[in-house]
Amino acid sequence: MILSGWTRHNGNGAAAVVALALSGLALAACGERDGVSGKSAETISFSILSAQGQASAGPLWQPLLDDMSKAIGAPVEPHFASTYAALVEDMKRGQVQAGWFSAQPAIDAIRDADAELIARTVSPDGLESYRATLIVKAGSGITLESVMACGRRYSFGIGDAQSTSGTLAPVTWLFNPRGIDPERCFSTVRSNNHERNAFEVASGVLDVATSNTVSAAALRAQNPTLAEQIQVIWQSPPIPEGGIVVREDLDPAIKEKIRSFFLTYGQGNGVEAERQRQVLAGLRYSRFNAADDDYLDPVREMMADQRLTAARAARDAEGVAAAEQELQSLRAKRREVQP
Repeated sequence: MILSGWTRHNGNGAAAVVALALSGLALAACGERDGVSGKSAETISFSILSAQGQASAGPLWQPLLDDMSKAIGAPVEPHFASTYAALVEDMKRGQVQAGWFSAQPAIDAIRDADAELIARTVSPDGLESYRATLIVKAGSGITLESVMACGRRYSFGIGDAQSTSGTLAPVTWLFNPRGIDPERCFSTVRSNNHERNAFEVASGVLDVATSNTVSAAALRAQNPTLAEQIQVIWQSPPIPEGGIVVREDLDPAIKEKIRSFFLTYGQGNGVEAERQRQVLAGLRYSRFNAADDDYLDPVREMMADQRLTAARAARDAEGVAAAEQELQSLRAKRREVQP
């Protein structure tokens, strides 16, 4: 199955995965950068790629963004994009210098936008991973076995093409091992964010959709009645959580302020630390931990597996060899760091 070749249909009135951002980080120059000397700090551009969508994610992130503005001494303004790819492109063009990215877009930003990972999120339970899920309406009688039987019997809601849990994980761990192409399996396939997919499953507009455990926890907190109408019929192995990504060409002093802000946010004692922990609780996080590029290697394996599947389907011997070599390298690296 060639993932990039899928046909995707947007639901009426549904926005694709939306990203919240802050626009325009200019560096307080200690010297010259890009030929400009003595440039003063302007605004901070910090993107947020949320599976819940702008309307839900924006108010939850704004208190943290306000605190970040105070900590690094620059104003913060939101900047929005309609897809994961668009916001990666914004970082590539320099419109965004830092942000929260889920795993696969973070890898794209590292590869294509000269970015690096400096921190990762940790769940309220202390988990540094989450799981992709397949959901149906509670009481519908739809089972994983009946879904995997295909026959164009059900409608299907999938995530953004670059969503780790909404597309990459279910394709890698559920569909590809069974030789299933969702376009041929389901009556219709529509791409949307997790929040919209959950609503359409609960209301009976969609029969089956992808989601994840983080989105499910947020839905239970925000709309428990709706959450009760949803049943999970499959979940993936653990997936690395999202993290904070910054452009490599940031002034080192600015980059260190950003790193320090996230790694110390909500830590310690006192009224202010407790307030920050409440902000994190609204985001379904407990803290941010330090992280580097290697943290995303399990997702790189998934992406390499997709390229291998596509190359084999296309009878591309060179592509097969390259993907197999990448997978071998990643797996050898993983074995080296295991105790």
